Amino acid sequence: MILCGEHAVVYHRPAIAVPLSQIRARAEVLPSRTGAGLQICARDLGTCYGLSAAPPNDPLAVAALEVLRRLSVPEPDATLTIRSDIPVASGLGSGAAVAVAEIRALTRALGCELAPATVSALTYEVERIHHGTPSGIDNTVIAFEQPVFYESGRPIEPLRVRQSLELIVADSGMPSSTREAVKHVRSLWNHDREQYDGIFDSIAAIVEETRTVLQVGDVVTLGRLMAQNHALLQRLQISTPQVDSLVEAACRAGSLGAKLSGAGCGGNVIALVNSATRDAVTTALLTAGAVRIIYARIRADKATDGGVEDA
Repeated sequence: MILCGEHAVVYHRPAIAVPLSQIRARAEVLPSRTGAGLQICARDLGTCYGLSAAPPNDPLAVAALEVLRRLSVPEPDATLTIRSDIPVASGLGSGAAVAVAEIRALTRALGCELAPATVSALTYEVERIHHGTPSGIDNTVIAFEQPVFYESGRPIEPLRVRQSLELIVADSGMPSSTREAVKHVRSLWNHDREQYDGIFDSIAAIVEETRTVLQVGDVVTLGRLMAQNHALLQRLQISTPQVDSLVEAACRAGSLGAKLSGAGCGGNVIALVNSATRDAVTTALLTAGAVRIIYARIRADKATDGGVEDA
């Protein structure tokens, strides 16, 4: 889940993201009969097919092939089964999570263990199929499963959080295509690079301030920064009336700040709450049309241990 910095991160500005551990993708690899090759079964999609029969741009097949190339091993006789309870096309990194689960399960079945940085790099190749020009933040935060300050081309910076944070993730019910949203922003940027570089710079400044705010535990300022970030994302034309209504409903109900999270053009809104406002904000979001609510808690000073606990 991107806390701040989406879209600008594609243009080499920083972003902050946290793992949402309440929902997960899972993969299992079991041995099969000799000569069967690798069978890929995506239970949620109701599909099962052989690796050799998969089209060249199939994300699950590409993830498997990346592992086999990395380990320099032949295709195993096995069945890879994938399940996920992460909403698809909602800005929560479902494609990256599935790829990470698949890569880890397959490498372990082959008797190996890959470092998070390697898992992230392999997942990025799969993300290119999903999104065209991904920022790299989804595969990074999911592979490391901890809050991170991310900027393309620079070392990953784990984040320590001084004050615990409660977030509500509200699904707008509108599918969000990262590829199409990124293409739309790219078109705007190509038309007027000076204007949109200025917006990206403003978002980057918010990200930098957010990093400091998290480190000192200033939750009130974090809420204000989230609101500012959303206003800039509106200028990128990737918010929608439904998303804006969810943001407004959360703020009216007592949220310290709310914004869209992810690619936009649908997807999710995140709202910063506390124990006193959580129920009221939840009710307001559901009343305003949210189709699903997920709670997350970012625990204080636990970034290097995973950072997010289920709520």
